[in-house]
This record gives sequence, structure tokens and C-alpha cells, in this order.
Amino acid sequence: MPTLLEILKKTADFFARKGLEHPRLQAELLLAAALGCKRLDLYLQFERPLEEPILEQLRDWVRRRAAREPLQYIIGETDFRELTLRCDPRALIPRPETEELLDHVFTALPANATRVLDLGTGTGAIALSLAYERPALAITATDRSRDALALAEENAQRLQLAARVSFAQSDWLDAIEGVFSAIVSNPPYLTAEELSSAAPEVSEHEPHSALVAAKEGLADLQKILASAPDHLEPGGFVAMETGIAHHAALTAFAGQHGYARTQSLPDLSGRDRFFFAWMA
Repeated sequence: MPTLLEILKKTADFFARKGLEHPRLQAELLLAAALGCKRLDLYLQFERPLEEPILEQLRDWVRRRAAREPLQYIIGETDFRELTLRCDPRALIPRPETEELLDHVFTALPANATRVLDLGTGTGAIALSLAYERPALAITATDRSRDALALAEENAQRLQLAARVSFAQSDWLDAIEGVFSAIVSNPPYLTAEELSSAAPEVSEHEPHSALVAAKEGLADLQKILASAPDHLEPGGFVAMETGIAHHAALTAFAGQHGYARTQSLPDLSGRDRFFFAWMA
């Protein structure tokens, strides 16, 4: 039987020939998932022989990854902040930038905040992180996709957070009642042209409805901004992940819809990625 190290090297070499970024890391992550261990634990068992059932699983996963299926969909989960979420094609794979968005949200939330609304919850990453990291908050999570909402609910059950997050099917705020301290969203903001030039993992596998918006990517961002004032407490805010070219248009739009002030915040690459708008 081949050893773990032999399979790891062969897989990494194969991924390199297929043009995948970080081929050794990709191979390690697949092997760790197949063996049910942490990636660093692989280094303690390089001489372990791999039995045929494990090899059969790996062959399938390696073939799928070489065909550019996202690794997160293959292994069925992804890490987001302090949580491990079930992940599959029903929803967008949570991004590191959305973790950054939440850092800014936690900074902006006042100590007396009570209710937060997550629009377009997908896997539930934002809503469940809010519930996990701020237990005093009551969280409502929505999505227009019934499939995505089901995935978020599954994650809530697995993480034992279902009692603290309410789920509702809604096209943004159309079916929402009540007011919130904050409304948070990572809505679609790519153009069709941007999607067509994205990596195959994105353009061929992730749900386009969670990625692309009309009006040069602004349509959903503006719909949220237009509807949110009726659902925000005094001093409450909207926080959204956006395209890097959207902020001038969003600032002008917010000024036309009753917001007292706005703020653009950069991502770790220094590009304007996050847009906040506060009510008076």
C-alpha cells in the first residue's frame, strides 16, 4: 500500500500540472479531510499506509478538484471566523473579506444593540457568527433562496445556535417586519463581465444569483439601502460588502434616502470594500 507521503507528493505534483494555486496545500487539505484529521496531523503520520477505501475517496476528490470544483464543496465544509460551516453548491462559499466585514460590524455595534438582521444569509456565516460571538443579540437571517436558507438552518442546528437565530425567506427586506440595531449583508455585486472573467471555481460552480447584480452590480446594494431606513432604530446602521468601484454611487444614493452619514472602509488589500450608512 502507498504511504501517506507518497500520495501527498503525487497529488501535489498532479495539481501543479493542472495549474492549481498552492498545490501542496490543496493536497494536504484533501488528505486531511479524507482521513478525518487536522492538516498539521498529516506530518505525524507520513509513513502511514493508505487503505483502498481512502484511496478510492481521494481519487474522486482529486479528479473533482482538478476539474476546478471548489475544495470547500468537495469536502463539504469551510472555516469562517470561529465556526466550521457545512458548505455546498446551495450557497456562496464564505470569503475572508466577509470575516473582515464582521470585524467592522462588531466595532460599530453599540453595547446596547439588541437585534441584528442578516440579509442574504447563504450558509448562515454572518448570522451564526453574530449569534456565537455576541450571545446577547437576537439575530434574524433571511435569504430569497429556499435552498440556501435550508443550508443555513442545517448549520444552525449543527452548531447548536438554532434557538438564537430566526430564519425567514424574503427578497431582501420585502417580508421583514420590525426594526433592528443593524442590518448586515454581503449581497451580489459583480457584473456579468466580472463573473465571466472569474476563476472557474467561481464562474462554473458557485450560484450566480449570489454573485451578479444588475446596474453594474449596484441593483441589490441600492435596494437594501432604499428599504433599510424603515427597519432601523435611531442611530442604527446598514453594513454591506460591495464592489470596490461602488462607493461614490452608494454615498450619493444614501444621501437621497435619509441616512445621516456614511463610511467607506478598506479591505486588507487597501481597496474600498465595505460600506456603512447610519440613521440619525
